[in-house]
Amino acid sequence: MSLADRIAAGFKVSMAARVVHAGTNGLLLLILTRYLLEPDQYGLLYFAISIVGIAELFGTLGVPNATARYVNEYLERDETQVRYIVQWSLVIILAVAITVSLAVSLGGAQLARLLGRPAVAPVLTVGGLYIAGRSLFGYLKSVFQAFNRVDYSAALTMVNSTTRLVVTSGLVLAGYGVTGAMTGYVVAYLLAVAVGLAALYARFYRPLPPTESPESDLRGRIARYSIPTAATRASVVVDSKMDTVLVGVLATPVAVGFYTLARQIADLCIAPASSLGFTITPTLGEQSAAENPDVAGRIYAESLRNVLLLYVPAAAGLVIVAEPTITYVVGEEYLGAVVLVQLYAFFVIVRAIHKITGSALDYLGLARVRAIARGTSAAGNVGLNLLLIPPLGALGAGIATVITYSAYTGVNVYYIHRELEFDLGGVASDLARVAVVALVMAGVVLSMVSYVTGPLSLVAVILTGGAVWATLSVASGLVEPSAVMSFIS
Repeated sequence: MSLADRIAAGFKVSMAARVVHAGTNGLLLLILTRYLLEPDQYGLLYFAISIVGIAELFGTLGVPNATARYVNEYLERDETQVRYIVQWSLVIILAVAITVSLAVSLGGAQLARLLGRPAVAPVLTVGGLYIAGRSLFGYLKSVFQAFNRVDYSAALTMVNSTTRLVVTSGLVLAGYGVTGAMTGYVVAYLLAVAVGLAALYARFYRPLPPTESPESDLRGRIARYSIPTAATRASVVVDSKMDTVLVGVLATPVAVGFYTLARQIADLCIAPASSLGFTITPTLGEQSAAENPDVAGRIYAESLRNVLLLYVPAAAGLVIVAEPTITYVVGEEYLGAVVLVQLYAFFVIVRAIHKITGSALDYLGLARVRAIARGTSAAGNVGLNLLLIPPLGALGAGIATVITYSAYTGVNVYYIHRELEFDLGGVASDLARVAVVALVMAGVVLSMVSYVTGPLSLVAVILTGGAVWATLSVASGLVEPSAVMSFIS
């Protein structure tokens, strides 16, 4: 299979999983917000998820990304070492994740009182198990990615997403409330982990040649490399979870509900970029290790062009349709989230760029650079949150996130450009054409949005905007239909 065919195949299967994930998450979001939970209950759930998400940092210690880097490298260099890498790293993850999970479950009541939200105590008690499930789930996805088998990672995502939808909805409907919702998340992760461990053993670990003489410093190198990846992961967690915790502590659970809704809508939009990034990052590392930086640079530059073409117009459209979307899909009681959704439209562009950039630095051996940039960004985000949340509430947290994440992503792009030397001028030229397409499409959508009176007319306006985008993209030469059909067929 050619390199292009392998990337296309990986993207399609990963995208299919992301579509299922986005669809089930979107449906769960709709069920919980519109029918089952009040804004304060919804905020309380994600306040708890953010707390255990921060604790999850100590359940991985950077081992998944370090493992992925060395599995990917030794598959090329010396396959006999791979079984040892997987065995050692899995033992570490199991021991650490289970220990942290038990600590949070046993200390949930005390932690809730410390944060001034005693109502969240039973949710945290159940949520401790979320840490073990989520940690092992992330480890398995990273290892499958390192083996260049993103189809297995995609399968785990599908198992997790569909189980979460069914079990979470069922438990909340049965009257178990926010604690039942958290239980649904835990069950989904643990089931996916059980499936993933069985697949890892049967399809990857067992066929590997035995490691008769492990390299003397291999464990040490993995451990040392896990330090910068752990620092990066810590910064990611602080950026994505700490702001929600601070909103819950400094504002109200209702504000957390609005803030979480806006971030989840942004997450639903990011599926294509996540799939592309997850597929190309091991390939970039592989081509760089094979001393083909020009090939890696072309792959990255083309991926960046495609991400900009998709997300710049999408962000413009999201700003315009945010209010009718909240009104007719989620419900008027969540209209306080509209301004946050509009703010996060810009965040979607930045995050899409990062999805194809950040993890690539780990595979290129630049984890330390990424860790420093991410740590600086996270520290700045916390500082801005403390400054902006008291006067602005959840909006202040959103502004802080957009500012710091944009700066961090810019640093990532700078370093990957320095490493791979792709044509940045060509990307800038394409971006100018994309901006024109976005402006025209936004004008059409803006002229029609006043006619939206319900979900069907909202869908019609969105589809019209999509048709205008597709037509202009082809007419401007940004998209070649034959190339698109060849890629997806």
